Amino acid sequence: MKMTTQNKTNHLTLLKNTAHAFWRYGTAFAVSGLLFTATVNAQDRTITLDEAVKLGLDNSKVLKLSQAKIDQAVSAYNQAKDEALPTGKISYGYNHAEIPANRLALGTESFNLPQRADAYLGILSLNQVIFAGGKYKYARQSTELLAQVARLDVNNDKDQITYDIISQYYNLYKVLQSKKVVEQNLSTIDAQIKQSQRFFDQGIVTKNDVLRFQLQRSNIELNGIDLETNRRIINYNLDILLGLPESTQLTIAQITEADRTVAPLSNYIDTAMASRPEFQQYDLRGTYADVNIKNIKANTLPTLGASASGYYVDVSANPIPKSGQFITPLSVGLTLSWDFGKLWTNKNKITEAKIQREEVTINKSITVDRVKNEVNQNYQNWTMALDKIKLLQTSIEQAGENNKILESKYKSNIASATDRADAETLLYQAQINLELAKADAGLAYYTLLKSTGKINNK
Repeated sequence: MKMTTQNKTNHLTLLKNTAHAFWRYGTAFAVSGLLFTATVNAQDRTITLDEAVKLGLDNSKVLKLSQAKIDQAVSAYNQAKDEALPTGKISYGYNHAEIPANRLALGTESFNLPQRADAYLGILSLNQVIFAGGKYKYARQSTELLAQVARLDVNNDKDQITYDIISQYYNLYKVLQSKKVVEQNLSTIDAQIKQSQRFFDQGIVTKNDVLRFQLQRSNIELNGIDLETNRRIINYNLDILLGLPESTQLTIAQITEADRTVAPLSNYIDTAMASRPEFQQYDLRGTYADVNIKNIKANTLPTLGASASGYYVDVSANPIPKSGQFITPLSVGLTLSWDFGKLWTNKNKITEAKIQREEVTINKSITVDRVKNEVNQNYQNWTMALDKIKLLQTSIEQAGENNKILESKYKSNIASATDRADAETLLYQAQINLELAKADAGLAYYTLLKSTGKINNK
């Protein structure tokens, strides 16, 4: 009876230790899982990062919309060029008049008009603006600048889409790598369950030791359900981004991260200042504002235009021209006009345009500060991720050695099952953390590249 009581006490103690271990190391398995149930009609596809980015950019609806905006800006530029071309107009009309009161008396004299009259009138005119204060030139320059801004918008969209693809790709990689580690973990636990069962049959350990490993396996499987759900969500999102069938099951064999030299922070900031599309856009908008000021000032200048017109006047009832029944006056002329009221009504418009130009300068200055902070933060995150990798590589070696020692002690019945499981959990946690740290470092590197404007020119 005393031995039975002692066994119950040991059983409760082991269960408490088990709960404590899982509260302590549960995070090692929260990012891992078991379940992989492929859809019946699913297509398996192993994809590299470069392939994913190319597919995503080729199939992006956002980029197609951005391209349409470029086409619209180019069309506006061509319309602005057309404004400087000569205008022409031709018309031809017929008029019939009935004149019931056709006698006209002028003092002692009078004369009679015909009771009816027919007339054909044709007009051909050409007009060309010779000088308009440079307004047409400024209109062309403005629309050309806006077209360049639209092209830079595409670059911005392209960078963001590329980063979204890379982010989802690395998230999928982390999930798949965690699943591999967990599968290895389960294989080891299954072997330990068999071993502990043999020890129990031989009376070396208690039934509680066997239950300890079985409970550990059940908890890993339970956490695996959460991980599989995350995998399906990430996989679906990536399918949509890449334009693939939604049933495609993506796999990543391995991410090979090349050794990258960490340059000084100032190098990355300088690259950002030279490459970020926002700064190029601000420069273009500044130039656009300058052109706009010139365009408004041009309103105060006179305009000079040339015109040429030809007329065909036929007063006969017959629409076919006959000699002596029609005249064809021709005229050419120059017109100089000046709306001098603009001299005093235009000045406030110029003031407003100058304020808009100053706003561009201020906004660029604000963006410079924001980008510097962004690059610095991403730089620090990347270097921190590299330091974590080095530390975790050391911790894996330490955890592996500790695991071997406690495995030997457990087989010799010197260490408890709880100590053995804790050592194993530490090793697996270190392995998982290393894989995640490598993926985090890769993503942190691309995040830094995006902030420098070089994610598509790496």
